Amino acid sequence: MKSCAFLLTVIIVTLPALTAWNLSAAGVLHKNDHDDEYQQDSMIKGPHGGRLLQQDDFSLEIVIYEKGLPPEFRVYAYRKNAPVPVAEVSLNIELTRLGGKVDRIGFSPEDNYLKGNGIVYEPHSFDVRVTARHAGKAYEWQYENYEGRTSITESIASQMGIVTEVVGPVTIKETRTLTGRVHTNPNRLSRVYPRFPGVVTAIRKELGDTVNAGDTLASVQSNESLQVYDVKAPINGLIIKRDIQTGEATGADPLFILVDLSDVWVELDVFIRDLDHIRSGQPVRVETLDGRHQGKATIDWISPLTAHASQSVRARIILPNEDGAWRPGQFIRGHVTIAEHRVPRAVRQSALQRFRDFQVVFARVEDTYEVRMLELGRRDRDWVEVLDGIDAGTYYVTGNSYLIKADIEKSGASHDH
Repeated sequence: MKSCAFLLTVIIVTLPALTAWNLSAAGVLHKNDHDDEYQQDSMIKGPHGGRLLQQDDFSLEIVIYEKGLPPEFRVYAYRKNAPVPVAEVSLNIELTRLGGKVDRIGFSPEDNYLKGNGIVYEPHSFDVRVTARHAGKAYEWQYENYEGRTSITESIASQMGIVTEVVGPVTIKETRTLTGRVHTNPNRLSRVYPRFPGVVTAIRKELGDTVNAGDTLASVQSNESLQVYDVKAPINGLIIKRDIQTGEATGADPLFILVDLSDVWVELDVFIRDLDHIRSGQPVRVETLDGRHQGKATIDWISPLTAHASQSVRARIILPNEDGAWRPGQFIRGHVTIAEHRVPRAVRQSALQRFRDFQVVFARVEDTYEVRMLELGRRDRDWVEVLDGIDAGTYYVTGNSYLIKADIEKSGASHDH
């Protein structure tokens, strides 16, 4: 019985000591809100998992609370390791961000903690200044809370191929992607007939030859006059059909078919879901299915008829083809610009990276690079509108941004408070 009483006394005496140790011990294992693993950290932790600031016998525990609501400060006060009524504490926090912007947070009592009166915007990376007053005495702390930040000298950044641009206004193009096919321009197709019936005495040009207007294609002896006359090319073009042999009599069919492929028609299939958005005169970026060849044109004509089998409508564009990259019969894609939107802030699609649960870019201030979590809007192939997360005029990484991400991850700049 005496031994039980002794054990109870030891427990009662020991519990306050354990509580005090929990408030002051360094290296406590804690859980990161964005990480399911526990990790070792050198900062002093309080009982709510926040950073513990101590001066004399007064302590503040700084927590950034972000479970189910926008991030906010919650601060708990202690004296001699015992909770202090928060109504007796006045508190202000200043957050100096990269680039010199300062967020000032005031506090009001709520339940057993002081609640910040503003959102703690991402990234949670700043120099922190805490000023407090309790029982007639003033307290002040300063510390660094960096996340997603790294420093790289200009010379090394140049060697790494790091390229930056400035956030600014851009025109975002709203597009619809259609499929289609390349066709010969019928206005540049010529069927060559003999002027008089007769017998072919000579073939001057072969299938696949490229000819100029006026070149002799064949010679024919007239049945009536028995005179030999030349059949000449009426246009510049490529011989795509030759339907005659030397010694044969000409008939009702053309001797040659020539086509000028300096431009071609592209017919795009417009289905019902897109029909209300497609208009004549809209610009189109055309590309082969493998993306190797691209061209630009505008919609020249939209058919008033609907194809019976596909229930699509044909939209025609005339595409320059001086280099012969577009071949009749070839399938293509056409990206039709249906609207343009001038936005005040945009970043390049190629600059975007994933960081935690966010799409981000990396801002540069002198030799320091830091993550910027973005709220994004409209986008096109090259650009994406920024609704929030980075200011116009800010330099951000557009070339080799993945190297900045890798350097930050290697440095272990975690999201922890």
